[in-house]
Amino acid sequence: MQNSSNITVFTLHGLNETASHKYIFFAFTLLSYLLICLLNLTLIISIIIEKTLHEPMYIFLCNLCVNGLYGTAGLYPKLLSDFLSDSHVISYTGCFIQLFAIYSSTFCEFTILTVMAYDRYVAICKPLQYHSIMTSLTISKFLLISWILPFCESIIALLLTIRLPLCGSHIDKLYCENWSVVKLSCVDTTINNVYSYILILIHFSQAIFTVYSYIHIVRACAKSNEEMSKFMQTCLPHLISLINFTISMLFDIMYSRYGSRNIAQTLRNFLAVEFLLIPPLLNPLIYGLKLSQIRRKLMRVFSREVHILK
Repeated sequence: MQNSSNITVFTLHGLNETASHKYIFFAFTLLSYLLICLLNLTLIISIIIEKTLHEPMYIFLCNLCVNGLYGTAGLYPKLLSDFLSDSHVISYTGCFIQLFAIYSSTFCEFTILTVMAYDRYVAICKPLQYHSIMTSLTISKFLLISWILPFCESIIALLLTIRLPLCGSHIDKLYCENWSVVKLSCVDTTINNVYSYILILIHFSQAIFTVYSYIHIVRACAKSNEEMSKFMQTCLPHLISLINFTISMLFDIMYSRYGSRNIAQTLRNFLAVEFLLIPPLLNPLIYGLKLSQIRRKLMRVFSREVHILK
């Protein structure tokens, strides 16, 4: 048995069965990461440089994309290096840095999506009061809450895990994940379990609040075709993002705690990284294609680039 005072590295076992095809997996992962960076940066830069997009909805969307880049930066660089390495290890400190980055990004995603739902609720259900409610001060407060609250939640989870003496260093996953580290503890982990369930309850309550907001929005939009068209254009992308991310997180939580080891390694790996692959890829695509202002801006930029090249 090992004690945490002697543990300097953790061994990751998620890539054991991929050695024979590691270059194929490396190429696919690299392509996915580059695509995530390209799509999200394109949307972020478009929103920053286009003054007509300096509205609450687009500001929150910009933060959603920034968070997507932040979360994936906690996974992909290390994962890519592991594909090219024969030993899949991560330092004790590096493990907790990765754990913090991935978890804070996850909590931040839920919070930003909740804030975006409130913004759409006010815009559609209380249009005359929108600008008096969604002031610059209100937007700043929402942004601070969206980042500071998840960071505080993650710091508490991190401290609760760091205090545990560990009796092992083998993590059966592609990356450092809180529950996988907690399972290595030599002592009772009731406090960690209770805190984890509190966080799950908080953030899935946010998802329920968002759905509840959209019930009111749909009722308000059902009164006219024009309002329903507005809902389909500005709210549907957000609803798709929320459902996509919530389902991805449910897969990861359920598998981490109750998943069977009899599932094929490749499928287990996909379920483990789905919430850091699908949402960061889909969010900029969904919003970039569906929101007309962003779509027009991107078309102008690309048309100008093509004209310059000619």
